[in-house]
Amino acid sequence: MAIKQATELKCDGLVIGCTFDHQVADAYSANMFFVSWAEIAHAKPISHIPCFRRSLLNPRSPGYYDRSIDNIYVFLSSLPPPKLVEDPEPNEDSLQSHIYYVVSKELNYLQSQATSSNGIKRSKLVSFSAFLWKLIASAEKSKSESGSNSNKRCKMGVVVDGRGRLTLNNNIKEDHELEKYFGNILSIPYGEASVGELNAMHLSKVAELVHDCLEGAAIEEHFLGLIDWVEFHRPEKAIVRVYYKETDDETAMVVSSGQRFPVSKIDFGWGKLSFGSYHFPWGGKTGYVMPMPSTSRNGDWILYMYLREKHLDFV
Repeated sequence: MAIKQATELKCDGLVIGCTFDHQVADAYSANMFFVSWAEIAHAKPISHIPCFRRSLLNPRSPGYYDRSIDNIYVFLSSLPPPKLVEDPEPNEDSLQSHIYYVVSKELNYLQSQATSSNGIKRSKLVSFSAFLWKLIASAEKSKSESGSNSNKRCKMGVVVDGRGRLTLNNNIKEDHELEKYFGNILSIPYGEASVGELNAMHLSKVAELVHDCLEGAAIEEHFLGLIDWVEFHRPEKAIVRVYYKETDDETAMVVSSGQRFPVSKIDFGWGKLSFGSYHFPWGGKTGYVMPMPSTSRNGDWILYMYLREKHLDFV
């Protein structure tokens, strides 16, 4: 698969940037903000008035959650205190941001390679996540000539938006408000496999692992259970386990789809966007990757990658 790094970006127009705290808004909410901002610039009425009704996500009574959610999160109180390092020197384990361009032909080819032996076709996002997972495992193997890290785990998380999964008791009005909900309705299920296992698997098998990871989270009961889980453990603070590097972990990354980024709807009065992307320098050790649609809307991807420098070199 050919991934071409955008080594030079020439801009003859304006660059607009905006910073969000992820505790306040997810990418879906940010997209609504960008569209509204552009509409205001044109003195147009706002097409999607944001909804701030936190009661839409009230827990059930009595609450219930599947025990699998316990495996997705870890409590901050159980983690060792972070090490304080003043001005750390960059090295091959430092996370760096790169942007790549992937053509649709390569994505279609990748999807065909991820198709299972019984003809089950995976989505482009699942196919790409599987490819990246396997690629990073290959990078780890190549860095360890002795193969001493073959039993180390590689974790792959994929962000799932709950807006399209929750029905809120089949209340059409509330479902419509949920579509405009400004906040976070996300889950990040993850899978794990050893460096050796991933290198030995065919891409279609790795894609099956990604699919299995997502299947249990892309349903209403998972998000209802997640709401109940948060309420049950309140006020304990927790993070997704894939963001915490454990002793047997070699590396971890999270893929978040930006395919719903509203490229065609964002115009501040100077014409359509030439380029759009997110930047996610969250400061941890887990990588972050977001594929977004090319502004040409021809099926190509703009690929934002925030990974270890040694992995980017391998890519």
